[in-house]
Amino acid sequence: MTASPSSSPSSSPAEPTVDLVTLGQRLRHLRRTRGMTLDQLSEAVGRAPSQLSLIENGKREPKLSVLQAIAGALGVPMQDLLRPEAPSRRAGLEIELAHFQQSPAYQALGLPVVRAGRRLATDALESLIGMHRELNRVLTEQTATPEVARRANAQLRADMRRRDNYFAEIEQAAAKVLQSVRHTTGPLSQRGILDIAAQIGFSLHYVNDLPTSTRSVTDLKNRRIYLPQVASGKGHDPRAVVLQTLGHFVLGHNDPADYGDFLRQRVEVNYFAAALLMPEKFAVDFLAEAKADRALAIDDFRDAFGVSYETAAHRFTNLATHHFGIPVHFARVHESGIVYKAYENDNVRFPADVTGAIEGQPVCRKWASRTVFEAEDPYSSFYQFTDTTAGTYWCTVHVESTRSGEFSVTVGTPYEHARWFRGGDVSGRTVSNCPDPDCCRRPPAQLVDRWAGNAWPSARVHSHLLAALPPGTFPGVDNRDVYDFLDRRA
Repeated sequence: MTASPSSSPSSSPAEPTVDLVTLGQRLRHLRRTRGMTLDQLSEAVGRAPSQLSLIENGKREPKLSVLQAIAGALGVPMQDLLRPEAPSRRAGLEIELAHFQQSPAYQALGLPVVRAGRRLATDALESLIGMHRELNRVLTEQTATPEVARRANAQLRADMRRRDNYFAEIEQAAAKVLQSVRHTTGPLSQRGILDIAAQIGFSLHYVNDLPTSTRSVTDLKNRRIYLPQVASGKGHDPRAVVLQTLGHFVLGHNDPADYGDFLRQRVEVNYFAAALLMPEKFAVDFLAEAKADRALAIDDFRDAFGVSYETAAHRFTNLATHHFGIPVHFARVHESGIVYKAYENDNVRFPADVTGAIEGQPVCRKWASRTVFEAEDPYSSFYQFTDTTAGTYWCTVHVESTRSGEFSVTVGTPYEHARWFRGGDVSGRTVSNCPDPDCCRRPPAQLVDRWAGNAWPSARVHSHLLAALPPGTFPGVDNRDVYDFLDRRA
């Protein structure tokens, strides 16, 4: 039995945790229900009353033999002691207060611990818990700084790398949804999306007054999902927005606990939407045939399923390593050379800051993500080999235009796997020695001699990198706008 101060939602099924506070509450509840005192239970199980008191107060992990003896003395199966739910509403409040007071944030305040015994009135207990919840909310919002966000993003990317960017449980959830609407072949149609929404119990409503801080709004009371009548113009597939929204409910998401949880949910619903638009079985069959012909191509993958290039590139990286043993990396880079999104499981070395974050970092000028902008025709298929300090990589790149400028979308793989791709025999090759500053960041000596001390650039400050993240459970969303909108539509 592995004990922890509180149950963690990320605990592995192979290592179940027991919440000692809940265990203690269940023990106390069952003992009192049977009219037993601590002394009487102590005599029955051969343990000191002080030891049993520590167990009831969640301060000691009992041995299995002790639990068995206690269960026998109380005349209940041992599983009744280990059940995760509180034995009563009052006990649930006491458990929640104990957890709040065990948190590092509360302990750092140096305040005394309030004992939630029978003498503490229920209304006072509820008031204390209300204050703790608000304190926790405020602290969570205050810590959602750019540095915290970058660290959360770095951690999420590391978790994805360990899984080869493949989420088996989301693939299974998507397959189950497709089966429920009898989708048996090929890309998912708009009719299929409507059927999925109805199957989950929602109706779709397209409106022209959606709050500007949202991509969709869900009315949980009336089971309606409101969507924009016109696509945002940022390259978002309107079908994906619907499926991402539905994904929150299929995957059982709750309100994000912090910014890291918010990011994880975004990644999961994006994955879920792609798994519906490009179902695993059909996507893998398509890619297997292309690999057999040594003609893997993101362009073909995109066209076969009628999605955006970026969606196809994402989906390819989900499936390539798990199904075909091809390690890959993905990057979305602005024409200025700044990384907006990237992840890898092929050991390519993206630029990173001290927190491990890569977003906002400049990519080497020799990488295909940047050399594509110097090509004679950057909008055609572009391939390149790059010798780096981590090895040689082959990349295929596509350029897309947005209101924020042009972006390159890159999928790359180590040299030995290039043979499976169309363009894998390209002759174009560059050499990157980054992070050595002499590679491409330090100006040549003759330019330094000519211009050092004679240049005064006015910097374009990315103010969003300096400001704290917008507060709220869903960062950046204006709740008043959302509630006003729902009230109008209700």
